[in-house]
Amino acid sequence: MKSNRHAPLRRSPLAIAVFAAIASLPAFAQSQDAKQLERIEVTGSRIKRAAIEGQSPIFTLTREDIAKSGLTSIGDVLQELTTGGKALNAKFNSSGNFGYPPDGGGIGAGSAQVDLRHLESKRVLVLVDGLRWVNESSASGVGSATDLNTIPIAIVERIDVLEDGASAIYGSDAISGVINIITRRKFDGAELTTYYGEYDEGDGETTKADVTIGGGGERFNAVFAASYVEQKTVFSKDRDQAREPVPGTGVTRGSSATPQGRFIFTDPRTRNDLDITLNPGTGTPLYNPANPTSGNSTYNPFDITDRFNFSPFNLVLTPNKRKSLYTQVRYDLTSDVTWYVKGLYNTRESLNQAAPEPIFLGSDAGSGGLADTVSISRLNPFNPFGIDLISGQNFFLLARRPLEGGPRLYAQEVDTYYFATGLQGGFSWGDRSFAWDVNFVDTESKADQIARNTYNVRAIATALGDPAVCAATPGCTPLNLFGGQGTNGQGTITPAMLRYIQPITKDTSKNALQQFAANLTGDLFALPAGLLAFATGYEHRKYDGSFTPDALKISGESNDVLAQATSGEYDVDEYFVEFSVPLLADLPLAERLDLSLAGRYSDYSTFGGETTAKGGLRWQLSDQLLVRATYAEGFRAPSIGELFGSATRFDAVLNDPCSNNVTPNCRALGVPLGYEQINPQISVTTGGNAALDPELADSTSAGFVYSPAWTDDLFGTQKFDIEVTYYKHEIDGAIRAIDAQDQLDRCVASGSATSLFCQGIARTPTGQINQFANRLVNIGRIETDGYDFKLNWSGPDTDWGRFDLSWQNTFVSDYEAVALGAVQPQQEGRELNDGAIPEWQSNLSLGWTRDDWSASWNVRHIDSVTESCSDFRDGTALSLTTLGLCSKPNTSNNGLSENVLGATTYHDVQVNWRNPFGFEGLGLTAGVNNIGDKDPPICVSCSLNGYDAGTYDIPGQFWYVQASYKF
Repeated sequence: MKSNRHAPLRRSPLAIAVFAAIASLPAFAQSQDAKQLERIEVTGSRIKRAAIEGQSPIFTLTREDIAKSGLTSIGDVLQELTTGGKALNAKFNSSGNFGYPPDGGGIGAGSAQVDLRHLESKRVLVLVDGLRWVNESSASGVGSATDLNTIPIAIVERIDVLEDGASAIYGSDAISGVINIITRRKFDGAELTTYYGEYDEGDGETTKADVTIGGGGERFNAVFAASYVEQKTVFSKDRDQAREPVPGTGVTRGSSATPQGRFIFTDPRTRNDLDITLNPGTGTPLYNPANPTSGNSTYNPFDITDRFNFSPFNLVLTPNKRKSLYTQVRYDLTSDVTWYVKGLYNTRESLNQAAPEPIFLGSDAGSGGLADTVSISRLNPFNPFGIDLISGQNFFLLARRPLEGGPRLYAQEVDTYYFATGLQGGFSWGDRSFAWDVNFVDTESKADQIARNTYNVRAIATALGDPAVCAATPGCTPLNLFGGQGTNGQGTITPAMLRYIQPITKDTSKNALQQFAANLTGDLFALPAGLLAFATGYEHRKYDGSFTPDALKISGESNDVLAQATSGEYDVDEYFVEFSVPLLADLPLAERLDLSLAGRYSDYSTFGGETTAKGGLRWQLSDQLLVRATYAEGFRAPSIGELFGSATRFDAVLNDPCSNNVTPNCRALGVPLGYEQINPQISVTTGGNAALDPELADSTSAGFVYSPAWTDDLFGTQKFDIEVTYYKHEIDGAIRAIDAQDQLDRCVASGSATSLFCQGIARTPTGQINQFANRLVNIGRIETDGYDFKLNWSGPDTDWGRFDLSWQNTFVSDYEAVALGAVQPQQEGRELNDGAIPEWQSNLSLGWTRDDWSASWNVRHIDSVTESCSDFRDGTALSLTTLGLCSKPNTSNNGLSENVLGATTYHDVQVNWRNPFGFEGLGLTAGVNNIGDKDPPICVSCSLNGYDAGTYDIPGQFWYVQASYKF
């Protein structure tokens, strides 16, 4: 599926200025001998240059830095950056209800992503050796972000983090920054590494084994690496704060789908409106129409104490197993030309688990599908009420949690293939030197997800209907959803009943990328201050993606979320040019002053052309002080999932303002008096939009690097650098759905069904929301700005050893998102939708080395954030305010209560011993992360496990040991 819609070419003032400046450059040319220097390509520029400090701020994680973290996933390492925000990781037990979020990409269950500047993972470009990596496959959509679990740590030499917009350099997606993972290019010998770790509770066991072999000769070099990582489960029931839906509330925020069942209907014989549940320990249910909840009846009115605590069935840490093979071969065809080939295969097996799937039937089920229309025959042999329960007439809800069916299990298998080959070379033309490369990449990620212990709604409807129809249907057994758990507590749904209604479903997805690029860089001519360097090139990319849900989900028969198939492809041709212009040199207060200019034209088959430009200044006042600034235009093309994603369902945790608070505005929207929201989860219809335009962005950075000479004699300092950077990102036409809670709040505040915010929201006659459309649009704008402060110090070699210190800080000054003219609730210092934007994050690392011993102490600090302390029980005796769970309560209006998630600091320590007992090449490591056993702050608004899994560590200490041997 391709779109033939083309947008007009964007010619921004900056782009015009850049290309005008480029056209005028030859006028400044003067004769000067070229200097032959060893040139390297640095992240943030396509120009190979001798000086590596450019105009843009770059933070580098070395292989040693990664090892100090004690982590086994690149994603987990990058998520601890102070510049990072909420991103998927193994702490998100994310399948099931959360499987189809509004961006069309699905939830990458088991994946690890990276976010920079809290602008979402899809606005971060991930490169490997300067080339794009394939987007993830999640088996629940067509992803628009990279799964870093497809790249094993064993192959990494270093990671460069470009903390600046770079679309003019790299193209789409490089809005908030670029992650460039540099692989181990040369390695001589062999290295074996083994690792084991677990939490202090004895769970979450993690094992890792790597082998790296390399070698070569004068013209040939090869590296081979194999890696195995297995991380086991941490159950919610084994962590105190994860044992309840909301910590401190017991079952009051639990599900109304219970093992005993909840039944809401009107008995036509008495006209009684009933909301009842079966008493625990009941044998055969007895129902007395004249007196349903007393006398010889076995039912009681359903109340808050009957709700079901689903939390113990969930996971705090999802298990996964990763296996990978990687090889890189380089061969010098001539003294000037090198051929290389790289290949990787990575497979990941992961598992998500949720509580036994609830069965909601009747007009108030709120699924928006077949379950809302199911009726129950009076002839069903287990129907104790003696009447036909007809959906929408006298039957509104049956909510049953079949523990007999077991917990929902979502098993994923993701296979990623990567092949790259290319030629690199250099040549001279007169007194000028040039470097060139051509490369080709073919990569694909495929995912399968097998779901067990879910249900077929059509089969349920048949099994609850006329027994004669059931008898004529192969495999059908009349279904008992009325008997609860029975007298023995084992449940009354038999294995034969389960076999008919409980299918195994399979979803698949694919993301593929092919790219070809050719680049040329070198020196054009001499200017008074030095040589003018340039880079230019062409790139062609083709994207292909698809998502194929199980046929039951497509038909709407699955009790799991509704999903439709998605497929699409597009291609892009790009041309770029970049210049590094020396303006001044060897002058007072201007040791060097360089101007960088870059421009890129991108032609997409889906929407047409875009131009982006970037300009920067690098002012080296002296050896001690560097000042730099950049201004960059950026854009992000809508992904396949965003463009072509079909309608799916996402169960969002929402607070209906009309619940227990039927105001005149609610009455105007058709909400009856006495209305109470049945469940906090509301089914939201999401999906792509083929009419989406690209996101456009403007990014600014400015700052300095100060390396004072006066510190040279201070404590024998070998190195002392201070780096300060101001950043600002502005995104227009951001692709997202309006925040669903904000949409609902504004709909109710309007009191008018014709309000823009009420479009797509519908209710049943009882007030329950049964439709909620929330599809993608170019929503508005996102703006954020702040500061980075970094300090690096290296002390002298002494009898006590050498000490080193590294300190990174990020301060978020402002964050604002505007949708449809309305400011969204997401902002700095707030916790929202399982993600926080702390105003300050800090990482401090102190290292010590002496002979064969070394140690490190890392301190990670997260500033406090504030969340809404309000939900669907506001205004009742069971509100979060009344229960005393809000640190900033508002007793007169519970909807304004807030809760502060206090500042959190983690301490990680590690000790290393090289060549122990004189065993040359052996290294031993031991460490503990979160040695202070700091629990994450309680989050009452988070959807699972009582804390924000995108910001904080799971509760508990994690200890590990590692041994490596190189020979």
